[in-house]
Amino acid sequence: MNNLIAIVTGLIIAFIDKTGYLGIAALMTAESALIPIPSEVTMPFAGFMASVGRFNIYLVIIVGALANLLGSLIAYGVGYWGQEPVVRRLIQSYGKYVFISEAEFNRSERWFRKYGPKIVFFSRILPIVRTFISLPAGIAHMSFLSFTLFTLAGSLIWSALLTYIGFALGKNWHLIEIYYRRFEYLIIFLLLAFVIYFLYHKLHRHREK
Repeated sequence: MNNLIAIVTGLIIAFIDKTGYLGIAALMTAESALIPIPSEVTMPFAGFMASVGRFNIYLVIIVGALANLLGSLIAYGVGYWGQEPVVRRLIQSYGKYVFISEAEFNRSERWFRKYGPKIVFFSRILPIVRTFISLPAGIAHMSFLSFTLFTLAGSLIWSALLTYIGFALGKNWHLIEIYYRRFEYLIIFLLLAFVIYFLYHKLHRHREK
């Protein structure tokens, strides 16, 4: 597995080095369209490239966020037009070829049913769920405008965070993946705590009316 990760990382670095902003856009679009390309490699490396003057950091962030939105809209469209039975059959038949499992889809679907459309925004900083959440949002026929705004806002935060860390770490940009994987459960816990806090206060205000 470590060898596979190293190979993928090397390919991403080489691709961005040769194609620039277009490469960043292609990789981030593919990731949000359910292709397993880790943004934890793409954006920090682009941030590092910005730190040495190859890229403009603000343009990197914008390109990454807009590409994430485009890929998410593709996945949203698959869910919207395909609906659950078709999407599930596609995952069962072809998911293994792009490392997509039915369990991951089920998890995203449960999250969407439990927390509603706002999870589209909050999930943008979570591993795996951040890409899969577009499918249940499409299946549920979530408002296209709401989906677009929530996704763009969350993608901007995610893109800016990863890019800035890569910019700050410089040649040690690759360390972010190690630390991100180490603390991903803490991130999930904090996100859930925030969502519960938000829902509690919303229900409390509703009861007072």
